[in-house]
Amino acid sequence: MTRLLTAIAAVTLTAPALHADEIRVLNWQGYGTDLEWAVEAYEEATGNTVVHEYFNSEQETLTKMRTNIGAYDVVLINSSFTPQVVAEGLLDPIDTSKLKNFSNLDPAFVGNAGLNGEGELYGVPWAWGMTSIAVSNADFDDMPTSLSVLWDPKWEGRVSIRDDAVEAVQIGALATGQNINDVQDLEAVRSKLTDLMPSISTYWGSENDWNQNMASGSFAAATYWSGSAARSIGKGLDITFVVPDEGAIGWLDGLSVPKDSANKDAAYSFIDWMIDPEFYVGWDKEGAPGSANTAATAALPDDSFNKAILKDPTLTTKVQFMQPLADEKREEFLKLWQDLKAAQ
Repeated sequence: MTRLLTAIAAVTLTAPALHADEIRVLNWQGYGTDLEWAVEAYEEATGNTVVHEYFNSEQETLTKMRTNIGAYDVVLINSSFTPQVVAEGLLDPIDTSKLKNFSNLDPAFVGNAGLNGEGELYGVPWAWGMTSIAVSNADFDDMPTSLSVLWDPKWEGRVSIRDDAVEAVQIGALATGQNINDVQDLEAVRSKLTDLMPSISTYWGSENDWNQNMASGSFAAATYWSGSAARSIGKGLDITFVVPDEGAIGWLDGLSVPKDSANKDAAYSFIDWMIDPEFYVGWDKEGAPGSANTAATAALPDDSFNKAILKDPTLTTKVQFMQPLADEKREEFLKLWQDLKAAQ
């Protein structure tokens, strides 16, 4: 890590600012930026200190940024949510010249519509992943290739999806051959999910919840997140993560700099550390989502879950990345989901 520490210090400890700063980060708890070893390495190299504050939803992120102007220097924002934050004038455009690792970011992620607006980039692509399905290896000799496995009568009572209205509708959209960001036939989705309900044993809400049900044999097949699957496999859970022919739901998280940050140079040095391959290789050992940095992915060992998933272009080309969702659509999806559960 010597090279990395030297690089971080070079970015931060340059004229005219030779003093240490406090960098205030707003993120999900336990999501990369607050890894103890990573923060310690950064602080040792720069003399800066890193202070975290956490949110529990994207909506809470916006509330915190509105009501605590100037309180944050780096904010984690999902690309499907970034346009709303930009529209409220809360973010600075990204100055890519301040990021030594920027050139290794995947151009497809850099060009993500959610992170861009009016010719400016407002989020540094950082981590990404998929919502797809995972199955118990004890139940499957041959891995399924279709989402239809969730509807297979053989697994009735041992299937699960997350208790989330938008995600449920998007799974239904994939299963009916539709674009998750432009669902034209919501009744087809309703019908498909109605057919699924008898097979569901329980809805899962957290990674721990999912792991317990899979370990106990309650789940044979269930929707799951790719980064969570990496952690579950790393902990010894005998599962396989599958990207079916119908595709998967993709998400992309960016690191943004609030307009009223008082420590922007230090913020950029911290973001540069977060997208550095050496940081990502360390994070991957603990179960990380995918990296937007192609050099970081290439640096992973060959047996890494993320390298195995991301090196196969036939998988990633099937991913439909989430785009911003209008409030009225979100409410429509929520009503559909509540009606389905009430009728079960």
